[in-house]
Amino acid sequence: MIVLIIIGFIFIIVGLIGCIVPGVPGPPFSFLALVLMSVAKGWEPFSLNFLIIMALITIVVTALDYVVPAAGAKKFGASRYGFWGAVIGMLVGIIFFPPLGMIIGAFLGAIIGEMVVGKTSPEALKAGWGVFVGIMFGMIIKLIASGVMTFYFIKALF
Repeated sequence: MIVLIIIGFIFIIVGLIGCIVPGVPGPPFSFLALVLMSVAKGWEPFSLNFLIIMALITIVVTALDYVVPAAGAKKFGASRYGFWGAVIGMLVGIIFFPPLGMIIGAFLGAIIGEMVVGKTSPEALKAGWGVFVGIMFGMIIKLIASGVMTFYFIKALF
């Protein structure tokens, strides 16, 4: 029981760190901490409905983490090439330069995608800025979700 709670606490910390460090899935770790707490306490602290809702939030927030940066590029005037450049750059960045490669890759991918279409440097930079804003927005969403799960985890301790 105590071992599961300690592992859950470690997952909570990793979950919060993962909200800031690109490439580390923060909310899934936070959710696993809630599950471990439930197992450790005989499924008493959290109802099945609560865990299902938290699982859905975790899935949505994790998916948004990959979509929001590209959507940010689109909102700041990126073309389809900039959008797909951001997505491809993010994937290449994650693979070759983790963890910061995701941010840098998405930013550079959006700029390169826009330059391919013939946009000027300021227009391409604006699309890259949109990617950065999207990444920051995604980070805030993840921190909120993991923060809520951290609250419930700590509350279940007492």
